[in-house]
Amino acid sequence: MEGIHLFDLAERQARWLSVRQQTVASNIANANTPGFKASDVVPFADTLQKTQLTMVATNPSHLTDTPAGVATVELRRDQVQTESYSGNTVSLEQELVKAGDVNRDYSLNTSIVRAFHQMLLAALKE
Repeated sequence: MEGIHLFDLAERQARWLSVRQQTVASNIANANTPGFKASDVVPFADTLQKTQLTMVATNPSHLTDTPAGVATVELRRDQVQTESYSGNTVSLEQELVKAGDVNRDYSLNTSIVRAFHQMLLAALKE
């Protein structure tokens, strides 16, 4: 029997969210550092496109998917905001919005995993 890929996918997103939270925290911590350039991570959708997760068709009428590469987390600096007079590109407002996005996505991730886990437990009790 193969593993349940939903848990693997949720773990990958949680890892990605952790890296993004660290990046946002680093940006906020360096908000007053002269010359500091804000950074962000590649969106999870782009990372997901590179994963090797495949859908399993147990019936010929099921949809199929093709695998791509391996998921990686890459820093990107292409969305640089305006520089302050000190050469710093950190916008505290944008970083706090990103931190809120990470919190919301992590809560959604854990809620989905919890619901799926409860569904599995209910199925096993039957």
